[in-house]
Amino acid sequence: MSKNIQAVRGMNDILPEETPGWRHLEEVVRQLLDAYGYHEIRMPIVEKTELFKRSIGEVTDIVEKEMYTFEDRNGDMLTLRPEGTAGCVRAGIQNGLLHNQVQRLWYRGPMFRHERPQKGRYRQFHQIGVEVFGLEGPDVDAEHILMTARLWKMLGLADAVELQLNSLGSVASRSAYRATLVEYLWHHVDELDEDSRRRLDSNPLRVLDSKNPEMRELIEKAPKLTEHLDEESQAHFDTLCAILDDAGVKYTINPCLVRGLDYYGKTVFEWVTDKLGAQGTVCAGGRFDGLVEQLGGKPTPAVGFAMGVERLVSLIEAEHVPQELYRPHAYLVQVGEAAQRQGLLLAEQLRDALPLLRLETHCGGGSFKSQFKKADRSGAPLALILGDEEVANGTLGIKFLREEAEQKLLSQQDAIEYLAGYLIKSAS
Repeated sequence: MSKNIQAVRGMNDILPEETPGWRHLEEVVRQLLDAYGYHEIRMPIVEKTELFKRSIGEVTDIVEKEMYTFEDRNGDMLTLRPEGTAGCVRAGIQNGLLHNQVQRLWYRGPMFRHERPQKGRYRQFHQIGVEVFGLEGPDVDAEHILMTARLWKMLGLADAVELQLNSLGSVASRSAYRATLVEYLWHHVDELDEDSRRRLDSNPLRVLDSKNPEMRELIEKAPKLTEHLDEESQAHFDTLCAILDDAGVKYTINPCLVRGLDYYGKTVFEWVTDKLGAQGTVCAGGRFDGLVEQLGGKPTPAVGFAMGVERLVSLIEAEHVPQELYRPHAYLVQVGEAAQRQGLLLAEQLRDALPLLRLETHCGGGSFKSQFKKADRSGAPLALILGDEEVANGTLGIKFLREEAEQKLLSQQDAIEYLAGYLIKSAS
């Protein structure tokens, strides 16, 4: 007997009982972004490896250790995308969307990183990303934060997340701070863990992001980037904070928030939770004003964020997912030779008359009893009953599965009118 083939470790199936939570999140996000005037873009999953080396940075963990990279038959080096921003910028440059234009874009889909799989961190994971190009002021930074704050309310998560803010300043101020930080860290090099020592020369700001509890005191005493900001970056950050204050959005300024990708500058933010263990960031983003030029385009200010779908779905409690939106309204039971011949045709007539009706039609035969069991398991509130007698008389039975109500026997036209009213009532 041949051995069963298993999924690749860290790349998970999303099963039918899980997809209502995914659909609910995705549809709420889509409605929100539509309301704010954002437009969906869809990019390839595979990009040229050079795209990520130039955007993310060759000395980051992602490029050094985590990317799925391979050589194709033409000898080109290709990579499964580890994040979405670089591909979005590439698509914008290639298709002429960015120069002297304002673009509000969003995307969704799988990303890939070869990490050690654990709860909330997978090798294939899903993100929803939002990017704005062509606006340089703090007002659009604030819009992103206000928009995500509204999303948490819509999902019932407002009390489960909190906002952390920081500014990384300009390239020049960050470079000056980097020298100060490196000098401090070299004085404490014996206290650094292996990862931090490796980053000391290549990406010292990432040392501040270390989750090693033994380094907490050392990091807390390190020089603060917020104390080395240039005048423009400080004014940008102060205005952002003032807008959030006026809007009543609570936040914490976290001077150790640096983000893991090289292209960020000025505003960075994260929405975090303490309800998912170590993997506490559910949404993160900030400004990347230099990335478009870095990838060959004209200088273009940009800001964006990405949300981890798996983490958000885990955070949404069962009662926050309206399961009735994803269950059939009715289950068509059909017993008898004539009923089985006519059942599928009647189902299509019902769908023609009621396009919003979610109707599951029984197939495979079986007794009334067995079909009613399947109707009950479907979650549908109504069973539509079609037997040979109903076919002969042009009628349809309606039985209530979730409430105490008398069963109805209506003409098929009256049944359509009844179901139309039922759909209006259930939607209200």
